Amino acid sequence: MTLVKSMTGYGRAVETVNGREFTVEIRSVNNRYLDCTVKLPRMLSFAEDAVKQAVKATISRGKVDVFISQRAEGASDVKVTLNEAVVAGYVSAMRQMAEQFKLREDISVALVSGMPDVFTVEKPDVDEEQLMNDLLGVVQTALLSYDAMRAKEGQALKNDLTSRGNTIRSLVSQVEEGNAQTVIDYRTKLYNKLQEVLASTTIDESRILTEAAIFADKVAVDEETVRLRSHLEQMDSMLSGGGAIGRKLDFLLQEMNREANTIGSKCTDVRLARVVVDIKAELEKIREQTQNIE
Repeated sequence: MTLVKSMTGYGRAVETVNGREFTVEIRSVNNRYLDCTVKLPRMLSFAEDAVKQAVKATISRGKVDVFISQRAEGASDVKVTLNEAVVAGYVSAMRQMAEQFKLREDISVALVSGMPDVFTVEKPDVDEEQLMNDLLGVVQTALLSYDAMRAKEGQALKNDLTSRGNTIRSLVSQVEEGNAQTVIDYRTKLYNKLQEVLASTTIDESRILTEAAIFADKVAVDEETVRLRSHLEQMDSMLSGGGAIGRKLDFLLQEMNREANTIGSKCTDVRLARVVVDIKAELEKIREQTQNIE
């Protein structure tokens, strides 16, 4: 089952593989597109692209930062050898200089150590392919931890959006019922007004029905409420299907807001206008939550 996931998450893994301890941390925040930054030691720089590809296979949207550190266990990674002949040459030359120019002889280990080529540093051959595979294994473990957190937050977002969608449905029902009553009240008010103005004169019932029909057409919100309900059903379907639905939900919310605005412009009753405000408030909360969905 594909889950709804949040764009905000954190995952960490620490593992020792083939004598090297790798620490991988992954954290992300909301972003319109996928923006992945990998920070790792210089000796692992060759693996940067492979790490990004691993991230892309799991994450489709968000500002993602990956932090990697590595520590060798056991034997040292480098071997330092003293170049005795070079040291002997430096010491001999310094003593000659001191004697020839009548200088104080203050040759020290610190002084000689700073001279070029005193030490030979040998780094062992590294199997980059093996090293990269070891690292990617730890990256995958961190991604599993990271993804589990995103899925947990995504479920909470899904529950919240579903609840708010049901609230909007209830509010839409109030608008539909109130809108029908508005037409009835208008017809009654029109009839009473004409009766008062015309006094004993017979009232033309057909004229009242015509005027009421014209009014009903102006304030009718049936098409808008039907579309709004349809959009809510589509939102539920997206949430049930899961996956990277954030952008689709964002576009769908634009359509829902358009219908709500049209309904608001047609509602002449103050009570219904307040209900429409409540609908818009719920839609705004859904929009805010949608910004967190991948």
